[in-house]
Amino acid sequence: MDIKQLNDQEIARLEKIEKYKELGIDPYGQAYKVSHSIEEIRALCANKDEAKLEKFGLKVSVAGRIKTSRKMGKASFMNIQDKTGNIQVYLSVDNLGSKNYDLFKMSDIGDIVGVKGVMTLTRTGELTIKASRFTHLTKCLHPLPEKYHGLTDIEERSRKRYLDLIMNEESRRVAFMRPKIIRAIQRFLDNKGFVEVETSILSSTIGGAAARPFVTHHNALDKDFYLRIATELNLKRLLVGGMERVYEIGRLFRNEGMDASHNPEFTSIEIYQAFTDLKGIGDLTEKMVRTVAKEVTGSAMITYDDKEIDFKSPFRWISMNDLIKEKCGVDFKAITSFEEAKKLAVEKGLHLDKFKNTVGYVMNEFFEELCQTDLIQPTFVYEYPIEVSPLTKKGKDPRFVERFELFVNGKELANAYTELNDPLDQKQRFLAQLEAKKLGDDEANEMDKDFLEALEYGMPPTGGVGMGIDRFVMLLTNQTQIREVILFPTMRDK
Repeated sequence: MDIKQLNDQEIARLEKIEKYKELGIDPYGQAYKVSHSIEEIRALCANKDEAKLEKFGLKVSVAGRIKTSRKMGKASFMNIQDKTGNIQVYLSVDNLGSKNYDLFKMSDIGDIVGVKGVMTLTRTGELTIKASRFTHLTKCLHPLPEKYHGLTDIEERSRKRYLDLIMNEESRRVAFMRPKIIRAIQRFLDNKGFVEVETSILSSTIGGAAARPFVTHHNALDKDFYLRIATELNLKRLLVGGMERVYEIGRLFRNEGMDASHNPEFTSIEIYQAFTDLKGIGDLTEKMVRTVAKEVTGSAMITYDDKEIDFKSPFRWISMNDLIKEKCGVDFKAITSFEEAKKLAVEKGLHLDKFKNTVGYVMNEFFEELCQTDLIQPTFVYEYPIEVSPLTKKGKDPRFVERFELFVNGKELANAYTELNDPLDQKQRFLAQLEAKKLGDDEANEMDKDFLEALEYGMPPTGGVGMGIDRFVMLLTNQTQIREVILFPTMRDK
């Protein structure tokens, strides 16, 4: 703390440190026994009038941060906040004694304090702790931001999440809702016989998704490693080993841009079930989304960005080709020439990278650029071109694979395959990815020889799905920016 840069309020707060020490009080406190959370107090006192509350005689000991303070002569009020909410406190010389009341009067908004007392109602009917003891716990050296206008910029709130959580009820709600959503997912899958596992974050090869990796270096081995872009290949190795139903919730890292729905470090869940297929894993995904939404929000009908999203009704299934025909009038199953497909792309104003030189790549561009933003209600889009799905089992038409993506509000929420378990086919797909990489595709997979060897021992027919936890939390908490659901998002320099 640079004293030269402090304002008058901060200097006054700093000077109080020595005053506390002179009184024999540690300005940064000690353990404090809490009897009730504020939420518990409100529940216990609900629907009690003044007479019933006085007869109830609930004695409490709470700790929290001072959010407001009205200091008067011999009686004062303050409002303190713990992790569950806030409550008013009445403090008087008569109840505290002059020495303890003077200690309270030294306090500042933002200080962390303990209060013991009995529950009562004020004349206006507000539930209040009538304090019998005030304890200083931690000094706050900076004034808190002004409640309504002091911390509203999303950039500043994301950088100073600790202040955001102190000042913004909505941010606190989202922060506590996120782990509830994750627990609900875990309960659902555990009850279905799935096992949660942890796999390594460092990888010697790029695989499992189309994305640019972060690169790091292991000094002892003198070798570069990648931060994982997906958990897929390791989880499939576990299927080969006979675990049959596995899932992992974990951090992934993709060296890409940042926007409202992308952060380079994010959380996903990948789920794999042996002896099922795309339809089976789709049914599992639909039930999981519906169950979790209902458990954490109270309803399978949610409001997101002023739109009503219906997780209650059966999700729509439609092939990518049928969706493009429906929107653009183009039937890619009838197109066999890249030149014809390219001509259609140019007419629609689509840009094609040089490695996107097949009908399948053009078809995928049509879908991503012209169709997906219309998918507001939950929709499974299936039957993807083989070129954009290197780890997926071929369909009856070898140009397409057994894959779906689940879209909600125009954005991908989940991605699923009937998993490719043919090692010979998988090797050819990896070789095609290497060719794409030579042509400039930075997101192409590398050849994972160990994974190929694992497949040679036999992986059962399997369905697998990956879902973005952050995007799911965004939906269930009605947040339009991914930074609002990640406690410490990646930020640009000021």
